[in-house]
Amino acid sequence: MTPAMPELRIGIIVGEVSGDALGAKLVSALRLKLSDRSLMFFGTAGPAMQSLGLKSLFPLEEIAVMGIVPVIKRLPSLLRRIRETADALIAFKPDILVVIDSPDFTHRVAKRFRAIRRDTPIIDYVSPTVWAWRPGRAKKMKAYIDQVLAILPFEPAAHQRLGGPSCTYVGHPLIERLDVLRPSPREVMARQTEPPCVVVLPGSRRSEITRLMPIFRDVLVRTTAAYDDPINFVLPAVDHLRASIEGSIKDWPIKPQVVSGENEKYLAFRKARAALAASGTVTLELALAHVPMAVGYRVGRVEGQIRHFIHVPSIVLPNLIIGENVIPERIQADCNSEQLTADLLPLLTDTSQRKRQMDGFLRLDGAMAIGESSPSNKAADVILGMLDRATK
Repeated sequence: MTPAMPELRIGIIVGEVSGDALGAKLVSALRLKLSDRSLMFFGTAGPAMQSLGLKSLFPLEEIAVMGIVPVIKRLPSLLRRIRETADALIAFKPDILVVIDSPDFTHRVAKRFRAIRRDTPIIDYVSPTVWAWRPGRAKKMKAYIDQVLAILPFEPAAHQRLGGPSCTYVGHPLIERLDVLRPSPREVMARQTEPPCVVVLPGSRRSEITRLMPIFRDVLVRTTAAYDDPINFVLPAVDHLRASIEGSIKDWPIKPQVVSGENEKYLAFRKARAALAASGTVTLELALAHVPMAVGYRVGRVEGQIRHFIHVPSIVLPNLIIGENVIPERIQADCNSEQLTADLLPLLTDTSQRKRQMDGFLRLDGAMAIGESSPSNKAADVILGMLDRATK
């Protein structure tokens, strides 16, 4: 009789909903690949991982804060949760620790864990933006991170250049959503022949919406006045901000149709001829959906000072991946209705500006490709390789 394999103990730490979604897919992939093994996961989890049976040390809402000022206000409780999480993981004695995104939280946990559990491999799933600012972090990460799983194709070269840990590109999770992002042949035809649909995306955080909605309102007015035919504007809203958004557009002379939910959002993407968007991950979603866009962004005065320390030619992800600024971006004072309207209008017809973006999106597909595997499966394979070496 073959003796039972020992239980594998895996620590997994996330700090916000996006990391929780990645974690859930990773947990599912590991369970499938290790179906003959008993696995025990321990750490922090959001709704997606909890639906798979994982318990969280505390609700993620306690640490999911963004921006310099909010973090400072919550600093004592954040530091307490970092200590508690690290201590709990040390007591758990995992065979491997996976930290996912949210480096202000997860990396501090990893440092405290490594100080005690020196021989336990630590994997960081989603690289911090060392290629954009504070590049010195890459070299410092080598002291407590053994392997980085990158979701952007240029990050392995960046870590190598900056003296960071070993880094492997495993693919962006959006690659797994191309079936819902990309229009069907019929939808492609509708994009070209029906009255143009413009998807409006002012952000997913209240602070972004507060700053961008007045500007986007004026862009809609200016664009409608300058374009000869009717335009259908669709605004996909995150659920918790829908009521606020609907209240803010009550007096708009040009009212977008507000929709919510992922299905409605991606339906709008497949219909859209162009987009007006806040900078963020949504620009990568739009680029993969082959929707040309005008992009703007504004932050508060304190956060705005960070711009002087950012060392990249663009803050728009597709531009960075392509290696060329094919998508115009308007930041801070340049983020105004005149500039954004001038960027958006040419995208509604067959112009050189539209063609340049569409050609860039084809190059993006090639840069992000990972073959037949999925990002979660590729990430799981790297983790299993490290587990195998660590447990021999």
